[in-house]
Amino acid sequence: MSSIDARDVPADTTSAERLAATGLEYRVVDFADDASSAGFQRAVDRGFLGAEPTGDMITQVAKTFGARRNIGVFEKKAPDTTLPIATINSWVTPLTLPGGGEIDMWAISVVTVAATHRRRGIARALLEGELRAAASAGVPVAGLTVSEATIYGRYGFGSAIPVARLTVDTRRAGWGGANPPGRLEYVDRDALAADLGAVHERARSGVSGQIPGWRGRWEGYAGVAPTTDRDHARGVRYLDEDGVLRGVLAYTVTEASGTFRFRLDVRLLVAETSDARAALWRFALQHDLVDEVVADLRPLDDPLPWLVADPRGVKQEVHDHGWLRVLDVPAALSARRFSAPLDIVIGIDDPLGYTEGQWRLQVDQEGVATVDRAEGASVDARLGVAALSSLYAGGVRASSLRGAGLIDADAATVEKLDRAFVAFPAPSLDIWY
Repeated sequence: MSSIDARDVPADTTSAERLAATGLEYRVVDFADDASSAGFQRAVDRGFLGAEPTGDMITQVAKTFGARRNIGVFEKKAPDTTLPIATINSWVTPLTLPGGGEIDMWAISVVTVAATHRRRGIARALLEGELRAAASAGVPVAGLTVSEATIYGRYGFGSAIPVARLTVDTRRAGWGGANPPGRLEYVDRDALAADLGAVHERARSGVSGQIPGWRGRWEGYAGVAPTTDRDHARGVRYLDEDGVLRGVLAYTVTEASGTFRFRLDVRLLVAETSDARAALWRFALQHDLVDEVVADLRPLDDPLPWLVADPRGVKQEVHDHGWLRVLDVPAALSARRFSAPLDIVIGIDDPLGYTEGQWRLQVDQEGVATVDRAEGASVDARLGVAALSSLYAGGVRASSLRGAGLIDADAATVEKLDRAFVAFPAPSLDIWY
């Protein structure tokens, strides 16, 4: 885990001054105070159009939020118990990189602004304040998952980790794969939460774009947390031939009204071996009385379409999920491994200034990169920081960005970028944060 604690970073003074000029107060929320903690959480649920949280839910979420840096925006002189009109929180977490290494990432979550306070520069203050805080702490990359995809590009974030939503008509798809050795067994909620955390932590190091989960996340999937649908949660685990835990599936089943036929929703399927993954998919698709299986946040190279008898029984919908924002070009690019040699000068446009300029990126035969300033040199490719951030995890093609007018370079240069930046296996991010 990272040695940097975001809670040690004070509230950004620039954002505080900007909002103060409009009669608003921007400050760190004290989660040691129960009333302040509850008000922050209620504002978050309001912002995401959720139900009013119960006391048990507030206690549960406080275990997670209490480990983060929580910022609230308030009307000036509002008491600490008042609900903030805007929220955001952050923490520093490892991000898995192509080649299996890690880098510190400033993770951003729960970005909300009350509907009563739109168009007052609050969202800008929140997001730019987080980027300044991350840069001041020496964190080279920021990241978030988003509910709206049109907001974050203006701050230099790029959609970097696409995922797929898989919908399976089980009666049409059937099963065409093998029956892996080992065994499956049901697990109770507490064991399910622990198993999800254990397997996810081992498996994430092999896939770029992943970050560690946390206790509250696993308890939510497993039905331990006091959520409204907790009683629907079920889980199975896969043990290999030696009895070692290698995979876990958390899911729910719901009935199509009055039919006694069911839909199975995958909350999380995590596996560290191909046998484990196949065994868990087979369980889901061959489950009694289940006609449809739905799984979101799956990697684009998930083998499921190749494990069924009829791949037309599997609908795949690709969508954005993980967004990244490079803040330190040399630190970010030298931390990951590349798939092909490269020697190129890139010109980066960054309206916030963190990565602005010309950089020479040299990658040797082993995929190791060095990055140096190259002001005055001839630029081979020019792009905005959001496009660079989209390329960073190795899941977005430079040729696609060039086709959209987001990279200015000739075809030969773009092909070199594609070969160098691509990551194997495909990047993925299987949780929201």
